[in-house]
Parts: sequence; structure tokens; C-alpha cells
Amino acid sequence: MIAGALLVWLGVIACFVLGGCGKSEAVVEIALHPTKPNILYIATNDYIYKSRDEGKTWQNISAGMTHSRVIALAIDPLFPANIVAGTKGDAVFKSYDGGQRWVSRRTGLDDVTISSVVHQLVFAPGSSNHVFAATSLGVFNSEDGGETWLKRMEGMKEVLMVVTLDCDPQQPQTLYAGTSGGVYKSIDGARSWSRVNNGLVASDVLKSSRALGVTRIKVDPHQPDTVYAATLNGLYKTIDGGQSWNRIGETLSDQMLSDLILDPIHPHVVYVTNRDGVFRSEDGGMTWESRNEGLSNVNIRALAMSAGDSNVLYVGTNGKGLFRSLDSGLSWETVPLVVEESVLVSC
Repeated sequence: MIAGALLVWLGVIACFVLGGCGKSEAVVEIALHPTKPNILYIATNDYIYKSRDEGKTWQNISAGMTHSRVIALAIDPLFPANIVAGTKGDAVFKSYDGGQRWVSRRTGLDDVTISSVVHQLVFAPGSSNHVFAATSLGVFNSEDGGETWLKRMEGMKEVLMVVTLDCDPQQPQTLYAGTSGGVYKSIDGARSWSRVNNGLVASDVLKSSRALGVTRIKVDPHQPDTVYAATLNGLYKTIDGGQSWNRIGETLSDQMLSDLILDPIHPHVVYVTNRDGVFRSEDGGMTWESRNEGLSNVNIRALAMSAGDSNVLYVGTNGKGLFRSLDSGLSWETVPLVVEESVLVSC
């Protein structure tokens, strides 16, 4: 052998975290390409990763990001190479090339730093320009695809923290916001808001911190006057555009709900997650069944559904990584995060 250190580049498959051969950690966000089911993105506590082969292999695509944790991802519905990422403490970043490079886009978000959190980012249906951000300092709106932002809190005097947003798919100017003090509604693209808490938050606790704790809000794509609100204290539903709410899902084993999605193909199909895993309803939330077969961890952090096939679901867990179901949650398989990279070896 030649004396000394010989440095050689070896192309290898490096085994990375979640369900692979190394440690396990959280998958906190999942974003699926709107037209190409083979492309998906996840955010962990440390990095953003992308797969181009339905999760067989992954690439770290965090170039340009700071060390702030990414907890929100949204893909431009018309030009999917454009992606926006919300962080815990460093506002918003944007990629123009499918995540290969990220740049900070914080104009108008100067206050959304350090201790603040971007909880969710939402593109208005069918638009590349209109993006909404739910943050710990309120609602922000961008009309240029996330380049610049304006605060939109008129009418939200009672609350500060906004955790979740959703748009009416048929009337994108209509939005609902889940906040630390219940639900608010806008009919003018977030320029003004009105409180719609009837049946949702008791008046004597409205002013308390995190009076309800809405974690996810979703407008029914089949019946836009029907809206679901997942909270830290159960599931609520309105069928009259927020004028009144009723509590549903009281048979769920755990009422501290972490996520919620609605099936865009099959009416009345609802999924929620809590500390006991994934649950599915086929009757608009009246009855539920557990969908946890194959999940080695039921502490769910993120839930996503394929845009092209509503039978395909992904969940991110708090300790065992990413899982996929091809049969509406009846069974789950682990998706090991195996990162392809080159490694410098000394010999």
C-alpha cells in the first residue's frame, strides 16, 4: 500500500434516519407534487428532503436554508418548481427550481423572526400569485407568489396566533382561519375577518390563551359551506359556512387532534390524526374506524394525500419516520429515507 492517506471519492448509498439503519427522528411536514406522484418532499427537524422515485431514494435539498427548522411547505399548483417553506424563527424561504436552492423572502415579514413561527403556507386554489401564511403573529398575504408579504389582521382583535388557514376551492376569496381563540372567516381574500365561533368557543374562555387551539381547518371540496376544524379539544363541523358549529367525533379515543384531511374524490370521507394514530370516517365524521395496521409509531406529526389518487396516503411520525398507505390507510408500509450521496473516504 502507498504510505499516507489516500482520499478517494466513493459513490455510495448512505443510510439516513427514519426507518433506515440509523437513528429515528420526526417527519414534521409532507408536501406532494400536484401532478407527478413520484415526487415528494418532507421536512425533518434538521433538513428538507426530496424524492423523485416515490420514496425509494432521497436527496438533501437544504442548500441556502438557515438552521431554522422548516415546519411548513407549499407547492405552487400551476408551476410546481416553485415551493415556499415556512420556518420556526426565520420567516419564509422560496425555491424556484424544485428545492435545489432556497432564498429568503421576508419583505413584509420583518416581525416574523426569532421567536415567531410560520405554522402553515397555503396557495389560493388555481393561483401561483396568491399565498397565505398562518403565523404566530397573525395572517400574512402575498400577491406575488411569496416574494413580498402584507399583514392581514383587520377584524382579528381578540387573537394574535393563527395556526391554520384554508380557502374555499370554489370561491378562493373566502378563507377560514383557525386561531388561538377559535375560527375567523374572510370573504375578501383576507383583507378583513369576522369571528365565527358560535358553538365553538365559550365566551368565558374566549380571552384565555389558546382558548380552543385549532390545529387544522379544512373546507369541504364537495360542499364549501361545510368546514371541519380539528382542535386540541375535539373535532367540530359547520354546514352553514361558519354560522354555527357542532362537535363531532366524540367517540375518537383521543380528542387532542394533530391533523385533518378531506378526500377530494369521495364525499364525506374524512381523516384525522391524534396520539393514537390515524382515523377514517366515511359519513362526514359521525362514525370512525382506526387505520393503524403497519404503523410502528402512532404519534403522527403530518398527514398528506396524493392529489391524483386519494387511496395513497403518507404520514410522518415523531419517532419512526415516514409511512405510506396505498389502500386508504388499511395498511401502512415504512418508507426508509435513504439518501444518495458521495462520501469522502480516507484510507
